Amino acid sequence: MTAPDLPFDRPEYNRRLRLVRAEMEARELDLLFIEDPSNMAWLTGYDGWSFYVHQGVIVRRTGNPIWWGRAMDAAGARRTVWMGEECIAGYDDSHVQNPSKHAMEDLAARIHDLGLSAARIGVEMDNYYFSARAFLTLQRDLPNAVLVDATGLVNWQRLVKSPAEITFMRRAAAISEHMVDGWLDRAEPGMAKNDLVAGILSDAVRGADGHWGDYAAIVPMLPSGADAAAPHLTWNGAALQPDEATFFELSGCYRRYHAPLSRTLYFGTPPDEMRRAEAAVVAGLEAGIAAARPGATAGDVAAALFDTFAAHGIEKDSRCGYPVGLSYPPDWGERTASFRRGDGTVLEPGMTFHFMPGVWSDSWGLEITETILIREDGPAEALCDRPRALFVK
Repeated sequence: MTAPDLPFDRPEYNRRLRLVRAEMEARELDLLFIEDPSNMAWLTGYDGWSFYVHQGVIVRRTGNPIWWGRAMDAAGARRTVWMGEECIAGYDDSHVQNPSKHAMEDLAARIHDLGLSAARIGVEMDNYYFSARAFLTLQRDLPNAVLVDATGLVNWQRLVKSPAEITFMRRAAAISEHMVDGWLDRAEPGMAKNDLVAGILSDAVRGADGHWGDYAAIVPMLPSGADAAAPHLTWNGAALQPDEATFFELSGCYRRYHAPLSRTLYFGTPPDEMRRAEAAVVAGLEAGIAAARPGATAGDVAAALFDTFAAHGIEKDSRCGYPVGLSYPPDWGERTASFRRGDGTVLEPGMTFHFMPGVWSDSWGLEITETILIREDGPAEALCDRPRALFVK
């Protein structure tokens, strides 16, 4: 029985499976085990908050993928994956957080039963969800197998989005706009940050344009003043202060698809150095978007930004963008290409990136970012439509 509410139709999942299998063949893999929940969802539709225990998808050269996970989560698989009951495999709870057993023992046994215990098996070695103990257990229980690092194999197949995926990202972008409009309207000096975030999260979940909002892979970031010199602080119960800047990095999310957006708000009269930084960031953002065309490289986008920064007297040469789309905590990035000098990834229509020039000094930070779509020709399209400026109240 097919899940009742799949995000995409069967031909879309078939397309994705063909891409993965072609890469498996190129790497001479007989079997691929993926544990990244984003990759699991992209291939099968599986969607559940169960990534705190071991789970994954088994992909062979032929046949449907097999969802594998905790037995109590098999019910969630039945409700969300496109495969049938014969492709849902659950392990018993004695394998959960048990120092004397490990879930990979069950996985190894299932791989043996598939007749692939001596196969060349790809695993996501550098992944948030695949532990050192998981690898060592598979290595011990599959002594005749060759375990190969397949980190990023599926991620790279996700780089070019289908029209259906881009539709979801546009819905996420509308939610991002709604979130930005909400905090700009509500934020005032003296307001507790947690109260402001309560409104942001409410806007995120209520959604926009008739489409509901999912939880994002990253919580809202909104450091203020000197805290904003650090780019990844969240919130506390402190009050917003006059003569201080707060940048907001957030994303709407629709059916796990994201469209991150950052803007900065200052209460009072911004100092000249922030205004100069604003001019550099806006000019650099627009130069990068103009450079983000089919046939250009990810490195070309970074160079356009950094050359513009240099013309404004700002030296910066770190990563300034990454692909986004479907994701789960703790990161909405796809962990493949990067906007940084030297990245030779060739841009293709349908790729989507969070382009995030930011300037952080010792006492403040400023972010103005866009989620961009590489078009068939010409410069990239920004999926959100909000002024590129330092907002002032």
